[in-house]
Amino acid sequence: MSVPKKRRTKSSVKRRQSHDALKKINLSKCPKCKQPVLSHTVCKNCGTYKGRQVLKIVDSKNRKKEKEKEKEKERKKKKKEKK
Repeated sequence: MSVPKKRRTKSSVKRRQSHDALKKINLSKCPKCKQPVLSHTVCKNCGTYKGRQVLKIVDSKNRKKEKEKEKEKERKKKKKEKK
């Protein structure tokens, strides 16, 4: 294994570590729901990006109902295919 030829000075260590600091995240507000959002990302609250609806956001209550409806549709399709 190699060994450093010379010890790193305090100043060179601090100079290198100067870029390791955490930077503040710039959050902007969603124009539709006014929730804080990272720039260039879809709003998790309403599902819009650049004024357009990109994601279909469903409440947790309605999510179960929609999954059940989808399962019923799949069952009906399978029944039709068997006939």
